[in-house]
Amino acid sequence: MENTTAPNTHLAPATVVATAARPPRTQGSPVNPPITISSTYYSLGEPDGSMLYARWTNESWHPAEKLIATLEGADLPALLHSSGMAAVANAIHLGAPGKAIVTPRHAYHATLLVAHDRAKREGGQVREVDIANTEEVIVAITAGEPAGLVWIESPTNPMLEIADIPAIAKAAHEAGALVVVDNTFATPLGQHPLEEGADVVVHSATKYLSGHSDVVLGATVTNNPELQAELQEERTNSGGIAGPFEAWLLLRGMRTLSLRMERIWQNAAELARRLEGHPLVAEVSHPSLASHPQHDRATALMNCFGGVLTMRPVGGAQAADDLGTRTNIWLPATSLGGVESSFERRRRFPTEAPTVPEDLLRVSVGIEDIEDLWQDLEQALQAVHARR
Repeated sequence: MENTTAPNTHLAPATVVATAARPPRTQGSPVNPPITISSTYYSLGEPDGSMLYARWTNESWHPAEKLIATLEGADLPALLHSSGMAAVANAIHLGAPGKAIVTPRHAYHATLLVAHDRAKREGGQVREVDIANTEEVIVAITAGEPAGLVWIESPTNPMLEIADIPAIAKAAHEAGALVVVDNTFATPLGQHPLEEGADVVVHSATKYLSGHSDVVLGATVTNNPELQAELQEERTNSGGIAGPFEAWLLLRGMRTLSLRMERIWQNAAELARRLEGHPLVAEVSHPSLASHPQHDRATALMNCFGGVLTMRPVGGAQAADDLGTRTNIWLPATSLGGVESSFERRRRFPTEAPTVPEDLLRVSVGIEDIEDLWQDLEQALQAVHARR
């Protein structure tokens, strides 16, 4: 990881995650923010801006919301949501009704389901594109009736395509469209979409931000006060709020974000390098590899190459399924971004994009010792091959 400073601070991200959003330094004060367990608050007379009701706001949310905003370079606090999909749905509904939504053809499948459902209910269309093909994206934004919202994943889930966020954001704004970037895979340590022109950034905080596979949360962050107000109103009215314990777990997990991501990125790049030449692996993809179609773009725009890689074992979908029965360290499981290494065959879900290969494994690399990970994967590949 590059030794860069966090946006709007003079400090390195590693220092920010360890020190920011702590209580004031007064004699006898706690080092960590407390968890506030209350559904309502003492209140007399007209509302005066103080705490009133926990669906509207809760002190336990604020430290994590402040820390995410600091890392993303936002002056406004982030907004925690009950899940990554709650944050996604909220952000998608920022687009004007009846206006087209431009999305990657490869994106988290539930995100595409929400986009298509919104178009069905409110009008407009979903224009799915190769998000790495900037010219194709710009045509989709401007063709016919201009789009109202452009949704970017970079890297995409699960195909790891890299978008030219600054170029796409410029074209979208010229057409009057909002730009939302799902920054889950890269994390705020890997790229800063707000600095590159995004209007809103979304996170599935379930993944790398919390980092321990023990909480489900989402977040949105923006520097636009009007969009912030819309997102907050929708969160309040829909009830898609975070619990105080979950918010505390997220903050606790984020304290080690820099350390975890440094190890994860190193492990992922080394595993991708070794797998690329493996005789029992038909194909491997990771932005660190020179063979990746957007390797140069990732090098230029990002501080990292990410902790997710994809691989297609020799033997097709059956071999991909069998691999999970032969590993001892690697965990066959959905989701990603935890300290443990895991993988799954994405096309086992019927809603996954049909252009995702049947045998493709999305591999989430954890913080374990690299040699242990490699030996476990190598013996599993050999065992699966021997059974064929």
